[in-house]
Amino acid sequence: MATVSLGTTPGGTTPVGTTPGVNTPDSEKNDEFQEHEKILSPDFLSTAQITDLLTEDVDGIQEKLRIFLNFKNLHTHLKDAIILDYYVSGFMWAKGMDFSVTQYSKFMTLLDMLLHNLRTLHMSLEDSIKWFGEVMAEIGPRHSQKKKEWNIFDVKQANAIIDYLKISLFQHYKLYEFMFYSTREEIVIGTEVQVQTCPNTNTRPLKH
Repeated sequence: MATVSLGTTPGGTTPVGTTPGVNTPDSEKNDEFQEHEKILSPDFLSTAQITDLLTEDVDGIQEKLRIFLNFKNLHTHLKDAIILDYYVSGFMWAKGMDFSVTQYSKFMTLLDMLLHNLRTLHMSLEDSIKWFGEVMAEIGPRHSQKKKEWNIFDVKQANAIIDYLKISLFQHYKLYEFMFYSTREEIVIGTEVQVQTCPNTNTRPLKH
């Protein structure tokens, strides 16, 4: 940021030139912190939404996330039902981890961005895993004590998240690609296979 030098004139003061701003250690640290804060933002769920979901059982969580995602006819839209299950299963898993609200927020945003990368950016499995590793390096435990206060997850939690995503998303990546990139007719034909093999370990059968 530039600083303004003021000169004196008969009518008062007027700018006569600028000098380059000096970056202090504090300003550099603040800039770095702001960059760190951009990781996994904006939040997929607000603090109020997460707090509200934590008061619900699995059926309540499923229903409120269905409304939030604006899914209406799950019995006729297999894709919506699978996506809803993806988020509900993730939230229920996080509930078992006893995360803080901030940790819930980052974890659910991570789930959302991974699905966005696959669905919208058509990111390959290899690229998705690479992106995931880079994000976990930012929000997971750090070797540097200098930035220890930025840790969102400890070592045990970070490893648990990696293990969860291996079995819930990456192991079934081809099925998700099929779901997002195939025509409706192809998806209907493959319905029974997808329902049997897609992850569904933490939720009850979807209500219609």
